[in-house]
Amino acid sequence: MRGMTDYLPMPDDWARALAVVAHPDDLEYGGAAAVARWTGEGRDVSYLLVTRGEAGIDTLPPAECGPLREAEQRAAAAEVGVDVVEFLDHPDGLVEYGVPLRRDIAAAIRRHHPELMITGNHRETWPGGFGVNMADHMAVGRAVVDAVRDAANRWIFPELGEPWGGVRWVAVAASPKNSHAVDVGESFERGVASLAAHRAYLAALGGAMAEPEGFLRGMAEADAERLPGARLATAFELLEL
Repeated sequence: MRGMTDYLPMPDDWARALAVVAHPDDLEYGGAAAVARWTGEGRDVSYLLVTRGEAGIDTLPPAECGPLREAEQRAAAAEVGVDVVEFLDHPDGLVEYGVPLRRDIAAAIRRHHPELMITGNHRETWPGGFGVNMADHMAVGRAVVDAVRDAANRWIFPELGEPWGGVRWVAVAASPKNSHAVDVGESFERGVASLAAHRAYLAALGGAMAEPEGFLRGMAEADAERLPGARLATAFELLEL
């Protein structure tokens, strides 16, 4: 877009990433095509879901919804080459920022040894002023940033084992402060397939967001306008540590 600063390319000198988001489907609305490119290049990406999305379908009680959405998330991850998908048991819709959440994420960081962390938007709004963000997303994103520091400090959560200070960046998907982007022209369709794997969730959701191809293509084309040479792109706010 004219008058807007071009996105910078995302760093590529890393081998391992850990993606931590609040709900099944959070990664698929913006990040999955980039993950597909990265795994296709031989990089290792693991997923950690803070909830099981059990409160995400109005027509299904949580006891039925949680296992269904967990299965859909595993199928979605497989579409983009991710075979490690872990779940915490924080309550969907009621995730609280605080020490317990930071501890759980720090434990995963020490377990997986990522160089790049990926999370969802922790800002109060979405890009372009599109509505107000929800509490779960903000709590998880903030906790990810703090857990990176926690994981590197041997005196914080010492019961979790040896510290890991190798995280170099946190990539925040769908942020109103996006600064970097990934060309996903060759991996876009895998990102679409990843979102489409959330079949029951999308059927209940309805509307434009329930149409993976159209919804994701519009986002990817808009991001590509600010990444020179790209037809389709996925943008991130990149926090350097």
